[in-house]
Amino acid sequence: MYFSRDFAESCGLVSYGPDIVDAYRMVGVHTGKILGGANPGEIPVLQPSKLELVINRSTARALALTIPPTLLARADEVIE
Repeated sequence: MYFSRDFAESCGLVSYGPDIVDAYRMVGVHTGKILGGANPGEIPVLQPSKLELVINRSTARALALTIPPTLLARADEVIE
C-alpha cells in the first residue's frame, strides 16, 4: 500500500493518500493570503480534506489476490 497514486499507476497494488490536485489548490490559497498581507504565522495549518483510494486490479490478478467488491465500490479509481 502506497501514499501516492503514482505508485498504483506504476503497478503498485493500492494507494491511499491525499489528492495532489486538491493539495496544490490549497497551496495557492495560502500563497494568495500571504501575498495579500496575512501573517504566515497566523494562517492555520490544514490537513488534506480529500483522500483518494486507487486500486490496481491487474497487479491484484498477478498476485492472485481477490479484491472484495465492497472495496472496489469504495475506490475513487480502479486501474484495469
